[in-house]
Formats: sequence, C-alpha cells, structure tokens
Amino acid sequence: MALNTKKLTWLLVAVAIVSAIGSVAELIRINQVHAFNKAILSGKTPETDKESYEAKFAVAYWLATNGKYQESSLLFGQLADKGTATQRSGVQFNIGNIFFLRGLAINGRDLTVRDQTEYLLTQAKTAYQQSLRLDNSFWDASHNLDRVISMLPSHPTPGVGESDSPGLIMGNIPVGLP
Repeated sequence: MALNTKKLTWLLVAVAIVSAIGSVAELIRINQVHAFNKAILSGKTPETDKESYEAKFAVAYWLATNGKYQESSLLFGQLADKGTATQRSGVQFNIGNIFFLRGLAINGRDLTVRDQTEYLLTQAKTAYQQSLRLDNSFWDASHNLDRVISMLPSHPTPGVGESDSPGLIMGNIPVGLP
C-alpha cells in the first residue's frame, strides 16, 4: 500500500497535532514545577503535588531550617523507608543534622545535659552511618560523621584498662581483603 500525497499530508497533520498537544502538556507541567519550587522556597504549601515525596521532604527540610526539629523529625521519619537509596540517604543525613544541631545547642551549658548531648550526638552518628550505608559517596554525611565522632567521648574498649590506649583496632584494614 503506497502512500499518496493526500495520505502523507493527513499523517503529518496528525503527528503535528499530537506534538502540539504534547508540547502544551509539557509547558503546563513546567509551570506547575516552577510554581511548586516557588511555593517551597517561600515556605508555603504548593498547589500541586502536595502528597509527593519531594513536597514532604521540602516541608520537613523547611521545618528543620526554622528550628522545628520535632515536627521535621516526624516527617523525615515517614520518608525514611520510601524513595530511592539516594533519597533515603538524604533523609538519614537530615535526621543526623537535626540530632547534631540539637546536641550542639545544648552542649556545654552545664554538666546535667552531658548525657542528653551524648545521646543526641550518638543518634546523629547512627543516622549518618545509615546515610552512608545507603549512599557511600555522600561526602557531606561522611564529613559530619567524622565531626560527630570527634565530639563524642571515647569509651574504653571492653577488657582494656584505663591506662592502656588501644587506638584504632584494625581500623585501616579494608573490609573484604585478606
């Protein structure tokens, strides 16, 4: 069946109409994304994608940056098992940041808060480690983990006396190599 000029013209018109409809739909979506980003940056609820992962993450992040750590932790906790490994790593990183900031805020005020500070920094350490398990190339999490570890008090190794200083026990041997 050969295409004559009339059939070819109708086929090209149909392709042009479908392309125009697709372009309009993409322009509408681009405008929605732009409005979403603008609303998030200004701390407002977005009009579209209210239940999306990104919207919940942005709200949790905004709450954390405005000092509402408890609400932010709850929202991040809801996202901890959702999304890709990189997204879950970002969630754990932000949970670690919340614990780290809270620990820094109360650190050094007096001796009665020492245990609470240690607890918060230990929670931050755990969250950063989880973040790195999910995405081991996340250098910010690695940096913050290093800072938290340097701030935590050293605990003696079981079976080692106070006068012994074991240092790193096989800390530089790569995992998986003989």
